[in-house]
Amino acid sequence: MSFVEETVFNSKTTKKNFTISLFEEDLRPRTASGKEKGQYSQFDREEREESGSEPDRDDFFSDEQKDVEHEETYSLSEEDEELKEQVFSRKYDKKDKKILGNESSKASHEDTDETIIEVDSDNEERGITEKTDKGNKKEEKQKNKKDKKKTDPLAPIISKYLRHSETPLSKKNLEKIKNKRLKRTLERTENKFNEAATQAARSELLLTEEAGYLKADGLEKTYSFTQEKLKEHIDINSAAKIFNLNLPTFGPYALDYTRNGRHMLIGGQKGHIATFDWQIGHLSCEFHVKETVRDVKWLHNEQFFAVAQKKYVYIYDHSGLEVHRLKKHIEINKLEFLPYHFLLASVGNSGWLHYQDTSTGKFVAEMKTKLGKCEVMCQNPWNAIIHLGHSNGTVTLWSPNMSTPLVKMLTHKGPVTSLAIDQSGKYMATSGLDGQLKLWDIRQYKLLNSYFTPTPASCLSISQLGLLAVGWGPHISIWKDSFLTKQQSPYMTHLQPATQVKDLHFCPFEDVLGFGHSQGISSLVIPGSGEPNFDTLENNPFQTKKQRQEAEVHSLLDKIQPEMITLDPNIIGKMDRTPQELREKEREMEEQSQNISKPRNKARGKNSSLKRYLRKKSKNVIDETKVRLQEQIAREKQEREKRARGYSDDKPPTALDRFDRGKDVPKSLLEFAKFQVKQEYLDSIQLRITFVTN
Repeated sequence: MSFVEETVFNSKTTKKNFTISLFEEDLRPRTASGKEKGQYSQFDREEREESGSEPDRDDFFSDEQKDVEHEETYSLSEEDEELKEQVFSRKYDKKDKKILGNESSKASHEDTDETIIEVDSDNEERGITEKTDKGNKKEEKQKNKKDKKKTDPLAPIISKYLRHSETPLSKKNLEKIKNKRLKRTLERTENKFNEAATQAARSELLLTEEAGYLKADGLEKTYSFTQEKLKEHIDINSAAKIFNLNLPTFGPYALDYTRNGRHMLIGGQKGHIATFDWQIGHLSCEFHVKETVRDVKWLHNEQFFAVAQKKYVYIYDHSGLEVHRLKKHIEINKLEFLPYHFLLASVGNSGWLHYQDTSTGKFVAEMKTKLGKCEVMCQNPWNAIIHLGHSNGTVTLWSPNMSTPLVKMLTHKGPVTSLAIDQSGKYMATSGLDGQLKLWDIRQYKLLNSYFTPTPASCLSISQLGLLAVGWGPHISIWKDSFLTKQQSPYMTHLQPATQVKDLHFCPFEDVLGFGHSQGISSLVIPGSGEPNFDTLENNPFQTKKQRQEAEVHSLLDKIQPEMITLDPNIIGKMDRTPQELREKEREMEEQSQNISKPRNKARGKNSSLKRYLRKKSKNVIDETKVRLQEQIAREKQEREKRARGYSDDKPPTALDRFDRGKDVPKSLLEFAKFQVKQEYLDSIQLRITFVTN
């Protein structure tokens, strides 16, 4: 029994629509699925109607009609017999289109381009029309694609995550590749990148939280809103984030937040150090080092932190126990930690920039800036480049792979007092003693805007959403959209009377700004500063102990080597498109520069066998051989000096030898002087002889 074809046709003689399954051996009436009539129950019919599938013949006849049909014998007319023969012979006129042998069991009319399926059920006729024009279908598909692109919410988001290469892979570019294996691998990798971009875009759609902001009504200004007014109109949890820690004894204070924004580290200049969970007020450790503290910095998590003290840099654990003392970091003023490289960078009064690997304890590199004492340092979170501000108004960019600065920018006419770089690594803010606050585009090293500060700014910070905080004297001003257009007024302001602001930082994933001053620590609520959505696999503010341990292991496994730190991190993995001839010339020039031999200073007697023998002897042992050899070396030295002057031991010294004292006098002058003296001496002898004879 092999299935041949299913057809639906209209019998003109019987005036009934029915389905016939055509087999090679029998022609019994069957349903579309091959079952005999009457096998479907009422429940099956209802289920098929609900699912919307194609109805069977049995579903359109009542039970009484089915009983009558079982007794009937179907007799085909002559036209139906001809149709049946055409189905078996597969020879029929395509123009007539009276029989369609496709899976959907369609029947068509001769005069129209539309297919009609007529079904008679309970004396009711139903018609379903479908267009078959191919040209119209293509146009519809193209329109649907355009509409999908317009209505697809992922389209603008996917472009943000795609890799923007100089020559993107398209179908035309792939067709030009002759190597099939290379073509397949490129297609596979491109599909992976596209899938990753779509997944990232889909996950971004799930980030439903939005950043808040202040909005003023009428003639009001947002900078007129004080923290006391905000505290009255916000919820209790947000109001608890506004606080002041009065610590006037050991100030001024420096502070730092962990990467997830959960813990705070404070360090007073007179030796007071404390760590605590600032959101719940839980104190982790507190101690006094009894010496000057210049800067504090968290390491990879809240378990370890570094403190730049009077002479050395110390590393402590979460309980305040001293773990390490970094002896090579001497008189450090600023600390920075690179989380993806596990590198602790420091710079101090000596002007040396140090890199220490905190995971292995290895000292990676140290570079001399040659610009004197340095008190300003900041890292670029996009490419891990260290920015240093110097007293001559320049900002230098450093990598542990180069002993010289990658970039040197003249930013101010006076010493640089503070630096800040945004999360994207595109913009930089600098302040100097010349009273200027300047905003730079690091991609082009171009000045965007400049502002005047009544007092030189002492510290700067940029939030995750681009707000710029400036601390000058007892004042703090926050600027919104300052990198896009020049602002006429600040977003918010705050005054901490009778203090001097030393350090300030925005808390990650919170609308909070913390700053240290001469009277202690303060915290402000700045709406719209923190990122509302966070990635728990990257930074989780609510992580448990087990999650913290797993994240630490993963970060160590994914650690990036210091050799990968470059100005453009996307350059790694790119193809060098320079011609081969130029590359060969560059290699030849490098080899020639390396093979240039310096002129050797041939100084005889500097490393003789006698001196090598004497070096092997201990200094406090005196024997005959050693004394004899020393005397021999002294005699040889005297002989060399005599030969250099132009006389030897065989010739007795004369009065003319006094002209040989000057080593820099040319030989021609010496010979001329000797000749003149000899002539005078001979003339005097001749005069004496003539006088005696006379």
